[in-house]
Amino acid sequence: MTNEQIMKIFEDTAYIRTGGSEAELKCAKYLQSLCTAYDPDAALEAFEVDMADIHTATLEYNGESVPCKGYFNAGSREVEAPFYYLTNGDKLSLSYCKGKIVMFDGYLGYWRYQDLIENGAVGFISYDGNANYADCDIDQRELRSYVSKGNKIPGVNINAKSAIDMVNRGADKVKITLRQDEYKGTSHNVVMNLKGEVDETIVFTAHYDSTSLSQGAYDNMSGCIGLLGLAEYFSTHPHKYSMRFIFCGSEERGLLGAKAYTEAHEEELSKFVLNINLDMIGCIMGRFIACCTTENELVTYLNYMSFERGFQVDPYQDVYSSDSTPFADKGVPAVSFARIAPNNTATIHNRYDSMTVMKAEHMAADMDFIIAFTDRMANAVRCPVKREIPDNVKEKIDKYLARKR
Repeated sequence: MTNEQIMKIFEDTAYIRTGGSEAELKCAKYLQSLCTAYDPDAALEAFEVDMADIHTATLEYNGESVPCKGYFNAGSREVEAPFYYLTNGDKLSLSYCKGKIVMFDGYLGYWRYQDLIENGAVGFISYDGNANYADCDIDQRELRSYVSKGNKIPGVNINAKSAIDMVNRGADKVKITLRQDEYKGTSHNVVMNLKGEVDETIVFTAHYDSTSLSQGAYDNMSGCIGLLGLAEYFSTHPHKYSMRFIFCGSEERGLLGAKAYTEAHEEELSKFVLNINLDMIGCIMGRFIACCTTENELVTYLNYMSFERGFQVDPYQDVYSSDSTPFADKGVPAVSFARIAPNNTATIHNRYDSMTVMKAEHMAADMDFIIAFTDRMANAVRCPVKREIPDNVKEKIDKYLARKR
């Protein structure tokens, strides 16, 4: 794949494509059209996702309105209550949540929401953005069904500047009004195959959706281009193992595409010897990493290969927050490749994730290493990665998927 071809794909997909939207489907069809060059039967696989149309989302305090966005799927309700800024997650801090609208730092994860419910919060406020940035952007967040379990309280997301102002001015009583229609929508995975000498298969994944503020060039059209580069190479080079490429939809909404695929194709997973996941490669800045949700021997293997090829890799054993995790959860060993940039040179999930932070030469270099690694796996007499997930990694997966605290 040439540098010009790489940048052309970035240009063609330079738009917001949130999970379940028409823009996401547009991108899926675009990727499908590129995949047919390697597999004429490349197809879209639909799966159901929660959707919502918000009609009203307001946050008020001290007689003033605060710019906000309501949480999708957090119900429709109006609530007025004392304001409480939760700065810590200890039992004492949580005990003050009762009957209050609670603002917290960071994301609304499973355990945070359960803590809010258990301790009697009646509403919640999150914030994002950066107080030092010129913009006042607000991300669109959602209350995921596996987080709420049907127990919904209204919530809004605001900009960091507004959050600071509320605390600084001593917000006392606040009011949230949220009105929305919730319904079931559709997202899609794009699936392509390259037949090998045996039915045992290496499965490749990369998500193509973005968040509500982002064009998602770095996170993660870069990974999709990486998959296309792999498909281009192996369409003309021998490979013993068969290959399946899955461009996952709705990853940003909770790995929904990968979860849907592993559930719908569970009977096929026994044929998958390895998952290779690409999520954020080719950035101008940053270090190249390999997160191995496998036995630790793969970390050693990649260290040796890094020295052999003179390509700097930082491999480690862990769980990566990406489409690799649902496969590893089903027993398929997985490795995720990424180039992780410092936050002050490239950030994700905001307007600054665009093709301006990408470099075609770095994309090509990252792809060359991934192709070299894949070539060894795909033409091995026997895939050297054990098809088992160590107990210490299983525990990390359980914690990531909120089965354990």
